[in-house]
Amino acid sequence: MRGKWAAGLPPRNFTWIIRDSLAVSERPGGYARNHRRVRRQEEIIWLREQGFSRVVSLLGSPHNLHAYDELGVTWAHIPFSTLDEPRTVLPELYGRLQGWLAAGEKVLVHQEDLGDRIMGVMAGYLLVTKMIETGPQAIAVVERIVARQMGPDGRQLVALAPTL
Repeated sequence: MRGKWAAGLPPRNFTWIIRDSLAVSERPGGYARNHRRVRRQEEIIWLREQGFSRVVSLLGSPHNLHAYDELGVTWAHIPFSTLDEPRTVLPELYGRLQGWLAAGEKVLVHQEDLGDRIMGVMAGYLLVTKMIETGPQAIAVVERIVARQMGPDGRQLVALAPTL
């Protein structure tokens, strides 16, 4: 592949939570009706070319995971839909994230869109790993990073984090 598209395109709403280690975005290729196969391919190429060693999908279903295999990107699927119990999913997710990051991996975590749920997951992670001391601080930091306000669903996940 040559030309300006050889390096791909960054996923929409791509944002670093921990610079050069942990990032979030909407699902590569877009979400719901906006999903496009070509865009997905370009965004996965960009992730690969930027040195991401793992993409973590929190989608409730295994949609399009084969695309990562086709483009040589390691992935993990940890379903976390609104039907999944946070007390079961989050300890596993946070433990695996800690392991990958401690091993020097560069990780992208995504759901359909960059909304309250993934914001709450990331703020909870910063709290659980003691990078940030309190829930309100974690919420404020993630809101500033993502440039949007966190709603009640995300705030509930942050409040739950210290009990995990």
